[in-house]
Amino acid sequence: MKLFNEIEPFAAAWLRTMYGDSHVDTRSIAALQPADIAGFRRVHFFAGIGGWEEALRIAGWPEEREIWTGSCPCQPFSVAGKRGGTGDERHLWPEMFRLIRECHPATAMGEQVSSKDGLLWLDGVFADLEAEGYTCWAVDTCAASVSAPHIRQRLYWVANARHAQQGRQGIGEPACE
Repeated sequence: MKLFNEIEPFAAAWLRTMYGDSHVDTRSIAALQPADIAGFRRVHFFAGIGGWEEALRIAGWPEEREIWTGSCPCQPFSVAGKRGGTGDERHLWPEMFRLIRECHPATAMGEQVSSKDGLLWLDGVFADLEAEGYTCWAVDTCAASVSAPHIRQRLYWVANARHAQQGRQGIGEPACE
């Protein structure tokens, strides 16, 4: 079962059309509670038009393997934005992390703008996740490397819970059961 969390009406409508067998929640991530996520194997925060789900499909990620994704808003950390950093109201990692900490999914992944501020953001994300028993990795890559017509650098990260590495592998009961 899949849950897409997206507040933008056009994107939410697109998700309902493309993933009709899934649940689309249009509330702010700040309004979500662990009970709202209970029973879902794939949870996509800031879902947009479902790019993470399509990437998982292309990569052959097993449907039964638990994963949460989230592309937190980049405006607080982008040189094109106001660069308000962690003081910006759009800095929503704390809300995503709150749910990860409470539900402890087997795998979480996301992306952020690659900039000086974005790298500082990633340091904080890794510190949070590692304190909760996750092992984290990241890659800094150029959008043009995947055939996009621009050179924007992006940080992609993944975190595996230590219990997943010890055999659970996210198969079985989903987080927040």
